[in-house]
Formats: sequence, structure tokens, C-alpha cells
Amino acid sequence: MKTSNKNRRQFIKNVSAGLGTLYLPGLVQAQNKSAQKKKIVCVGGHPDDPESGCGGTIAAYAQAGNDVTIIYLTTGEAGIEGKSHNEAAAIRKQEAINACAVLQAKPVFAGQIDGDTILNNEWVNKMQEFISAENPDIVFTHWPLDSHKDHQVASLLTVQAWMRTTNKWPLYFFEVCAGEQTSTFHPTDYVDITSTQEQKRKALYCHTSQDPPGIYACGHAAMEDFRGRELGVKAAEAFVRMNGKTMGGLNV
Repeated sequence: MKTSNKNRRQFIKNVSAGLGTLYLPGLVQAQNKSAQKKKIVCVGGHPDDPESGCGGTIAAYAQAGNDVTIIYLTTGEAGIEGKSHNEAAAIRKQEAINACAVLQAKPVFAGQIDGDTILNNEWVNKMQEFISAENPDIVFTHWPLDSHKDHQVASLLTVQAWMRTTNKWPLYFFEVCAGEQTSTFHPTDYVDITSTQEQKRKALYCHTSQDPPGIYACGHAAMEDFRGRELGVKAAEAFVRMNGKTMGGLNV
């Protein structure tokens, strides 16, 4: 017997509740006009990382009337073969600005160098200052066990900033290129990006120097589909919360 999508989603919710699994039914797309506007911050290692990891979620928060800032740890200096660091940085910075325009987000460039990122006390303090300046309600960053060193540094700097913050904001880790860059990732939360999936794709395709079709071929289309199947929707993004608890989930 064929099961409807509605019944399938309800079945997943019931099973998840019975197992005690932390389950998020998806980002609320319709903004409650009386709700207070939230400030969302995403920290990524390079231009294109936040877009590929949580671009659909960022777009959904922005569409719902919230303020979104993307902090790029580096400007992708080593990311274009045959170009000097300065040439590549200029190209990739403009691509990031274009992508942020699509996502309705504000870009911030932290100033570290692609492929030569630093994790020390000075940069922990700097990252804390970057994030604190935005006064965030929610922060997203890389999974700290990613294979790319720059992803790890971006994540650990954000984690250290979180640890040093008195009024801790909810911190969520996103995945990129599952199986190649992100591994041992077991989500605590999901966001339905069905309505923002195409917007995410357009933002990622702003990074023309980075072979956008190749980025999607690196598992991202499959990830959106698979996480959507886990959630019972067409497309989704998945996250791990810092303390492992949804605490009410990712809602706007």
C-alpha cells in the first residue's frame, strides 16, 4: 500500500519521538509578524562553504525577515589555479558578495589566508569580536572534524568564542561534501529547505571560479535529497547542535 507524504512525515515524527531521537520538523517559513527579529551568523572557512553547507537555511531565515551575516575566515586566496593570492582573493571576494546578495546576507571577511589559517589566542579573541559585534541569536559553522584544515580552524575558533561567551548563543555545525570532507556527522536538527533550495543553488553558482557543478557533484545534491528523506520532505539541511540538544529547535 502506498503511503502519502503526510502520513510518512507523521510516521517519522512518531517513531522519532518513541526512540527519544532529537527531531526538528523544519524551519518555520512564515514569519510571525509579532515575533522579534533574530540575528543569524554563519562562519565559514572559504567563500562557497556557508552557501553549500547551509545556504538554504540562511535564505529561509532571511526570507522570514531576520538579519543574516556570513563571516568568511579567508577570502579563498589559494583557490584559483594560475592566479596570485591577491588576484584570487579579489575574484572570490566579489563572488561571495554576489552570493550574499542572492541569500540576502551581509558578508564579513575576517582576513585570514586560505590554506594557511591560524588557531591561536589572538585569533580566538578576534573571532569573538567578529561574532559579538553581530550580537547573534544563532550561529552556524563547520563540523570540527572536517578533513579540510581551514574548516577545522573556522569551527574551533567559533567554538572557543562560544565557550568564552557568557550569554551563550545556540551553536550549530553544518556538513559539506559528506563522505569526502565531512564524516562521522550525526544530525540533531534538520531544516526543510524545499522552498529555498533553488535560491541556495543560485548563490552557490555565483562562485563561478570554483566549478559550481563540481561542488554539487561532491555529494551536495545527494545530501539535500537524503536529509530531506530523513525529514520526510523534498530537500533538507542537517545540523549538529553544540550541546546535542535541540532546545526547541531551529525556528524563526
